[in-house]
Amino acid sequence: MTGDDVARTLAAMGPRLRAVRERRGVTLTDVSRATGISPSTLSRIETRRRKPTLEVVLQLAKEYGVALDELAGTAPAAEPRGTAPRGFGDDKAVWPLTRYVGGLHAHKHVLPAVSGPPGRPRQMSHEGYEWLCVLYGRLWLALGSQDLVLTAGDVVEFDTRTPHGVANAGSDGPVEYLIMFGPQGERPRPRTPPAAGRGTGGRRAAE
Repeated sequence: MTGDDVARTLAAMGPRLRAVRERRGVTLTDVSRATGISPSTLSRIETRRRKPTLEVVLQLAKEYGVALDELAGTAPAAEPRGTAPRGFGDDKAVWPLTRYVGGLHAHKHVLPAVSGPPGRPRQMSHEGYEWLCVLYGRLWLALGSQDLVLTAGDVVEFDTRTPHGVANAGSDGPVEYLIMFGPQGERPRPRTPPAAGRGTGGRRAAE
C-alpha cells in the first residue's frame, strides 16, 4: 500500500466512524469525554474535513470495540446468524449486514425482554435518514413528541435530525428489527414493476 493509498483509506474512515458511533447511540461529546479528543476534531474527521492520525484511529477503534479492518472497509460483511453480535448499552445486540463504505447501511437490532414497564426511550438526533422494520415483538419508538408502538411487519421511515429513541414496549419477549440508515440522507427507493398487460399504458403515462 502506497502513501497515497494510506491517506485515502484514512480519509474514508470518517463516515464509518460516524456510523459506528451512531450505532452505539453515543454523541460526539460522550466520545470526547472518553477519549480526550475534542468534539470539533471528531466532527471534522467524521465529515472528511480532516484525516485522522493512526493514533486517533487506534484510540477510537478501542473505544468503539471494532476491528481496524472494518474501519478500513476491508472486513467481510457479518452474517446475522452464526456470528456473535456486538453488545451495546442496555444489552442491545447489533448485527451489521453491510460494510460501512458509504451509502445505505443495514443492520439488525435485538432488544432483550424487559421485566417491567420501560421509561420513555432516550432520544438522540443526527444527520441522515432511517428506515425501520419490526420483525418480532413490540417496539416503542419515541419520535419527536410522538410515541408509536410498532409490531411485527410495521415499517416507519424518518429524518434522523428529528429526536428519536427506541425501547422494548412489551414484557413478553425480545424485540427484533431491521434498520437501513443513510448517513447522507440516502433512503430506499421503492420500485414497482408495471402490472402485466399495462406496459403500454405505463409508457403513455410517463410520456
